[in-house]
Parts: sequence; C-alpha cells; structure tokens
Amino acid sequence: MMNVLILGSGGREHAFAWKIAQSSSCNKLFIAPGNAGTERLGKNVDLDINNFLSIKELVIAHEIGLVLVGPEEPLVNGIYDFFQADDILNKVALIGPSKIGAQLEGSKKFAKEFMMRHDIPTARYQAFTKETWNKGCLFLETLAPPYVLKADGLAAGKGVLIIDDLETAKKDLKSMLHDAKFGKASSTVVVEEFLEGIELSVFVLTDGDSYKILPTAKDYKRIGEGDTGLNTGGMGAISPVPFADRFYIEKVEREIIKPTIEGLKKDNIIYKGFIFFGLINVKGQPKVIEYNVRMGDPETEVVIPRVTSDLLHLLKGITDGTFSEKDLEVTNEVATTVMLVSSGYPGAYKKGKNISGLELVENSLVFHAGTKNNANVQTNGGRVIAITSLCSEIKTALSKSYKNAEKISFEGKYYRKDIGFDL
Repeated sequence: MMNVLILGSGGREHAFAWKIAQSSSCNKLFIAPGNAGTERLGKNVDLDINNFLSIKELVIAHEIGLVLVGPEEPLVNGIYDFFQADDILNKVALIGPSKIGAQLEGSKKFAKEFMMRHDIPTARYQAFTKETWNKGCLFLETLAPPYVLKADGLAAGKGVLIIDDLETAKKDLKSMLHDAKFGKASSTVVVEEFLEGIELSVFVLTDGDSYKILPTAKDYKRIGEGDTGLNTGGMGAISPVPFADRFYIEKVEREIIKPTIEGLKKDNIIYKGFIFFGLINVKGQPKVIEYNVRMGDPETEVVIPRVTSDLLHLLKGITDGTFSEKDLEVTNEVATTVMLVSSGYPGAYKKGKNISGLELVENSLVFHAGTKNNANVQTNGGRVIAITSLCSEIKTALSKSYKNAEKISFEGKYYRKDIGFDL
C-alpha cells in the first residue's frame, strides 16, 4: 500500500485518479491541484505544479510513495532531476522523463534532430531563428503547399500553423520570429513539409529499457465539425483506431517505437514514463509528427478506461525494476470521448458557469477537465467535461456519449457532433 500524488487538474488527471483509486496498492490519493471530479476520488491540494519546493513539502508531509506527473510543463522544467538531486525525494518513485528526455516535447528542433539521428521516419524540415528568417522564406519556396510552421517550444498545443498560401506562410513565419506570436516558444520555428494522411496517437509506457504499448487513439483537435476552425487541446477521441491493426502496429513498433527507445539509451537519456507518438499514416507508412512526453488529453480518457490491468502496479514496476515482468491487459471494447467546452474556446471564454445534469449520466464515464467546486460544480476552463463510453462498436459508444452530453447543461456549452466521422 502506498500514498500516491497526481500532478495536474484536467481530464487526463481525473482519468488517472479514477484508475489508480481502484488499485489495491493505493492507500491515500492526492491530486494537485485537481478539479471537482478528482476530489471525489482523493484529496485535492491547491498548489502550483511548477513550484517544486511546495511539491517536496507535500510529498514529505503525506509520505507520498509515487508521483505521477500529468502535464508536460513540470517535466520540461526538470521535476525528475529535482527529485533525483534531493536526498529525500530520490527515494520517491516519479513517473516522467528527465529534463533532457522531456526536450522531445519541449523543443521541436531537439525532437527532429533526435529522429534524424536515429533514422526515425518524419517530415523533411529546417529550423530558423529571427536572424535566419530570410533563409526560412527560401526553404518555404522549396516546399509544396500547405506549409507547416511549428513554434519550437511549448505553446499549450496551439503553436502549429498550417497555411495554404506561400506569401501568408512567409508573413506568419516573420510574425512568429520577429513579433513573438507565441512568445518565447516561437524564438525558434521549425518549418516542415506537410504530410497527407490520417493521424493517430500511439502510447508507450517505458522504464527506459523495456516498454509496453498502450491502446491506440485518435483525437480531434479542430473546434469545428469536419475538422475546421482553430486548433484546440482536443474535442474528443476514439480508441482503438480501426485501420491500426496488428500488422500496422508491428510496423510502428519496428520502425518507430524500438528505434526511439534504443535512441534514448544510445544518447544516455533517462526516461521512465509515457511516450506519446503523434503519428500520421501516409499511404500505409507511419511517420512521426511529434513526440509528447506524457499522455495526451483527451486521449487518456479513452485509453485508460480500456486498460484492465492495475495501473499503479505497472507504474511501481517502472521504478522498482519489475516492469518487464508485468502484463498489460486491455479490453476489446471501443472507447469514445466527447468533450464539452466553454463558449469562445479556444479563444476567450468565461469561467464560473454552473453545471447541472451530471447526476443524470448513465452508462458513461464523466471525467472533469475544467471544473471547480464553489457550492455548485462550475466551469473553470475551456474544456469542461469529457464523456467516455465503452461498447463493442464505435457507433453505439458514440451514441451513448452523445446521449449523455445532452443531459449536462451549462451556459455556452458546445461540443462537436461528428467525432469519429472520418473512421
């Protein structure tokens, strides 16, 4: 039995809390800062997840045995290294990569260089700064439209532009580099060729040596139906991805997963945690669009409910040397998630709207993404509620999610009604 701390406040962290609370190895569960959903599973603690000294105090005060880091920012900021350098904290299991390992997500340039170094298939690219903007424009001229511009650093999932017109692409490149369109994140911009195909996400849990492949998922990033409008953090997800059969996943494992794990070892990068492979299927050939160094959101809300193994048991194995001996078991059922968001998202939106109808949900899981308790459950973010349903087929699971989406109400509620339309 151990006390567990989950860092984060979204739907991903609620899904983790829901799963870990079921473990026979979990004594007390803490979520920092958590949301209105997680507080029903454990104790929420209001703290800044990038304040590592506050986290240390919490870990010591509550005798935490394992820390699961949900979002990318603390990982990129070096929480793993902070724990390892501390005489008390280095005895605590922390699930997440080292600071240098987290650069796979923290820097698009670092990730691209890693992929090139280890022969991992990805799009052709070059990286540019303010000083080399003109060269960036010349490189754009060598590419066919549409043009892909990526802020090098973290930009809350919004630092990627896909532009059809060459002159507009040049102007946006200048804006990103000279006008800090995405702040410090775009002080370097990666320009890469556009890859045509269907995207999917593959997730791996690793101790740095062995690994286990979690269920595949596909998320829907655009705000509008038919994948139109602005990019969001994700409007819904489906698991598994129908075209990603056993043979396709074997190809992904052979050409992408194994070279990534081996590459980390060759580069002496410590990595104990989740790797998110953002892939695109180009005429049957998987290529890496991006790495994330944590689970995705809302993909976690469809992947974790399909895992039937004890998640905490698996996570403990990562740090005590027994991970390779443990089994990962997954249900054959399909999971679908529909995300309810606030009006205005991903732009400006209002918080503090009362949420009703949560108690009316039947035969679906409700994961809170952006909520708080203030006498009533209220909205506290752009993405508010994720509704996940499991069934033997996609259409039935989606029907359950949509039926329950209707039952939940808050001012300005919006959700896409076409999740899974392209599968």
